[in-house]
Amino acid sequence: MTYHLAQCNIVKLKAPLDSPVVAGFVAALDPINALAGVAPGFVWRLNVDGGYATSIRVFADDRILLNLSAWESMEALRQYVYQSDHKDILRRRREWADCFDGVQTAMWWIRAGTIPEATEAVERLESLERLGPTEHAFNFRTPFDAPPEVESV
Repeated sequence: MTYHLAQCNIVKLKAPLDSPVVAGFVAALDPINALAGVAPGFVWRLNVDGGYATSIRVFADDRILLNLSAWESMEALRQYVYQSDHKDILRRRREWADCFDGVQTAMWWIRAGTIPEATEAVERLESLERLGPTEHAFNFRTPFDAPPEVESV
């Protein structure tokens, strides 16, 4: 059995999506999602028909947006986040995002072919906040290996 890495991250925007304050963030959605889509090791990302996942609300505060994706490996995700043009968006995040107390990113292993749910992502963030890094939810600083490969009988 093969595993993929699920990851979620959240951003708390300084203003609603239609505000000029976050126009740079909105303008970056197309290029950054296109970059992820062709990144080595990319598997899947949360979206809705005809648009981004920005319309999916899982938090009481509408300015908190959820990003959810799956990757073939921790290294593939790390390469995309820190060594592609995505790093430029990270550097600019304070232009659009408020400081956020609490966990903003969580990762966990899923069976290949499994699609993580937004509600599960929220639960993983909460688990990481409550318990710190565990096999259930972890981060780049304290990663956990994928479960061992098991041959199907």
